[in-house]
Amino acid sequence: MTLNAGPDWSAETRHIEKYAGHVAGVDEVGRGPLAGPVIAAAVILDPDNIPVGLNDSKKLTKTKRETLYDLINQSALAVGIGEASVDEIDQINILQASLLAMMRAVKNLDVQPASLLIDGNQPPATDLPFECLVKGDTRSLSIAAASIIAKVERDRMMGDLAKIHPEFGWEKNAGYGVPAHMKGLNLVGPSRFHRKSFAPIRKLLDEE
Repeated sequence: MTLNAGPDWSAETRHIEKYAGHVAGVDEVGRGPLAGPVIAAAVILDPDNIPVGLNDSKKLTKTKRETLYDLINQSALAVGIGEASVDEIDQINILQASLLAMMRAVKNLDVQPASLLIDGNQPPATDLPFECLVKGDTRSLSIAAASIIAKVERDRMMGDLAKIHPEFGWEKNAGYGVPAHMKGLNLVGPSRFHRKSFAPIRKLLDEE
């Protein structure tokens, strides 16, 4: 049994050769939490200046993510961020909101990519050639970079929202339904940053 050695540049090489242009890696974070937006990132790495240590953001420590976040922003040819709000999540569902955030991230790139490498098995609406890679953040360096950018951006955003609502502990749990978050919810009820379409929040609202 061979262990995955981590993300590499093979998918990017294939795309660069096939489409004769830049390739952007695209990933999102925040599908599972009960609160806060979903954030996506699109990253076009410079093939000659790829930060060492890129990997799926979930496999990195917070300190390592923060360091790589800065290195990616300094060295990448382009970084785009996209967001779908809590209201949009409630209106169109979390999958569609995730794809919307991805599309916005690609549109926010300063450099036009020739093709996209997308984490998962569902592409956003795009006219660009694309390839979906399941567990792409462990296979593609560009998607790994996008996962780091999206994760750090969202964690910082949830840290800012925690200053408005300290009772939920979002600076630590990023909006996921951990015991400390649920305790706050049961004490004070949902805030305007909670996803009303998610079952635990809907249940609390129905009880009010």
